[in-house]
Amino acid sequence: MRIRSTRLVGSLVALGLGLSAAPAFAQGISIGPGGVQVDPGYRRGYDDRGPPRSELTRGEAARIARREGLVDVDGVDRRGPRLIVRGSDRRGDDISVVLDSRSGDVLDVRR
Repeated sequence: MRIRSTRLVGSLVALGLGLSAAPAFAQGISIGPGGVQVDPGYRRGYDDRGPPRSELTRGEAARIARREGLVDVDGVDRRGPRLIVRGSDRRGDDISVVLDSRSGDVLDVRR
C-alpha cells in the first residue's frame, strides 16, 4: 500500500506542477467613471467605444449648464475636480453652474 500512496502523491504533485506551468493570460480591471470594467489584456487603454473618458470639455460643460437654465455663457473655469460655468439666464440674471469635471453631474446651481 505504501508504494501506491507514494505514487498517488507523486502523481498529484506532478499534476499540480503541470497546471501551474500553464500560460497565464494578463487580465486586469479598471475602475473609473463608467464603473468597474474587465480589461481583457489585448487592448491597451482602448475598448470598442474609443479612448477612456477623462474629463469634460468646455463645450460639453456649457451644454450641460444650458440644461440648467444658462442662456449666455460668459466663461468656463476649472477649480480642481470641478468646472464652473458662468453666465446669465433668460431674464439676464447671473447664474453659475458647478459640475463634476469627470462625470458631468450638476453639483450646484447658484443664482
